[in-house]
Amino acid sequence: MYTKWLNALKKTNLFENIEDDELKRMLFCLKPKIMAYKRKEFITIAEDNFTGIGIVLQGEVIISKENALGDKAIMAKLEEGNVFGEMIAFSDRSKWHVTIIASKNCTVLFLPAEKIIGNCPRMCIGHKVLIQNMLKIVSQKALGLDRKIEYLTMKSIRNKISSYLLEQYNIKGKSKFSIPLKRNELAEFLNVSRPSLSRELIKMRKEGIIEFYKSSFEIIDLEKLKLGTVN
Repeated sequence: MYTKWLNALKKTNLFENIEDDELKRMLFCLKPKIMAYKRKEFITIAEDNFTGIGIVLQGEVIISKENALGDKAIMAKLEEGNVFGEMIAFSDRSKWHVTIIASKNCTVLFLPAEKIIGNCPRMCIGHKVLIQNMLKIVSQKALGLDRKIEYLTMKSIRNKISSYLLEQYNIKGKSKFSIPLKRNELAEFLNVSRPSLSRELIKMRKEGIIEFYKSSFEIIDLEKLKLGTVN
């Protein structure tokens, strides 16, 4: 059952430095559940009981969160090999604090958190490595949340767009790149309205700072883009 998904599982940082044979033994020990979801189907809903640490085996999912006023903000878009739910696993929460929706048809593997954090009855060699990998992922996710907070505190739409595009430029290492978010998803991620986002992007194009088409961007004037990150 799990052998079919070994290649997908090896793409996740959660199983980094764990050999195939050891991974197979661990899966037998952990007894994860594999679930399939259709596009736009809910995988989790905020305040539902926590179902375990999820790994996207194929497809894409979007993680979002609503505030007290009902405004939704996209926290992340995850693809094959990405992990979610690990922050809850190391907390005292028993319920999901976010809503997760399949943005494409997808398959998700759920690992019981108690079997990862607790003592391994079979003393699997890879269990210690798994815990170390989990802690790295939690640390990286915490840093990502800090970055998300920075976006929310930025004063202008230009600040948010410029900072996001500059971050993508640094990640991709080239002036032409595609972002993982569609226009409406980017608006939700930056916590701005889609019309306002589109207007500001058009302004930046007219000013010779960027060029774009759908989710593809090109930075024309890097120095001007950097100036846009200054409040």
